[in-house]
Amino acid sequence: MERRGLSLLASVVTQSAADRLGEAFFMTRVGRLDKDSMIELLQEGNYCAVVDGSHPFALEAHANAIAAAAALGLPYLRYERRSLSYASHPRLIVTHSYEEAAQRAKELKGSIMLTTGGKTLEIFAEQLLGDPNIRMIVRLLPCLANMEKCVALGIEQRNIIAMQGPFSRELNEALYRQYGIQVMITKESGAEGSVDEKLYAALEMGLYVILITRPVAQFSEVYDSFDDIIAALDKLGR
Repeated sequence: MERRGLSLLASVVTQSAADRLGEAFFMTRVGRLDKDSMIELLQEGNYCAVVDGSHPFALEAHANAIAAAAALGLPYLRYERRSLSYASHPRLIVTHSYEEAAQRAKELKGSIMLTTGGKTLEIFAEQLLGDPNIRMIVRLLPCLANMEKCVALGIEQRNIIAMQGPFSRELNEALYRQYGIQVMITKESGAEGSVDEKLYAALEMGLYVILITRPVAQFSEVYDSFDDIIAALDKLGR
C-alpha cells in the first residue's frame, strides 16, 4: 500500500508478527486493542480508514474495529482469507464451535492432536484431559503465554509441540506418525492458514479430522485480495 502512496500502520498482537512485518518495512505497533484504545490510536495518528485483516475467528477484534471506525466516522474495510470448501469424507467431521469439536473428540478417543491455538485450550482440556483413553497433543506457537497456559491446565511437556508454522505436508505426516495421532482437530482458517496440508495429509493417513467452521460475522462487504482493498481505498480518495 505504501508503494501507492498510502501510509499504513499495522497493529499486531505479538512481537514476532511485528518483526516479520518490519522486514517488509511496515510500520507496526504491538499489543491488543479494545474499542477505546483503538479510537485513541486512530485519532492520534489522524488515520482516515480502518482495514480489518484479523483472523477469521477473531470476533472480538472485528467488533472493536467496526465500533472504533463507526465512532470516528471512518470507512471500515474487511479483508478475509478466502474460505475453502471441502468435499465430504467419511472421516471428516464438521463442527460449528470449539465446544462441539471437543465433545466429538471425546467420543472418538485415542491420540488427539489439537491445532487450534492456545486461546481456547481450556475448552478442550476440560473435555479431554483425565480420560484414560485419550492422549491430548497440543501443537501451538512457542510463546511464553502458551507454555504458561499448558502448565496451568496440567498438559504434560511430552504432549506439547511448540513450533512456528506454516507446516509442509511432509512435516504434518511425520508429526502424526511420531505421536500416533488418530484424531486431528483444526479450524477453517483459509488457504493462508495451511489447513489443506494438515487436513488432507490426515485424511489420507486414515485419521479422523474434526474441522471447526468459521463463526458467522456480519460484514457489509468482504475483500479477499489486497488489490481489491487498495482499489476500494482509491475509490474513497484515501
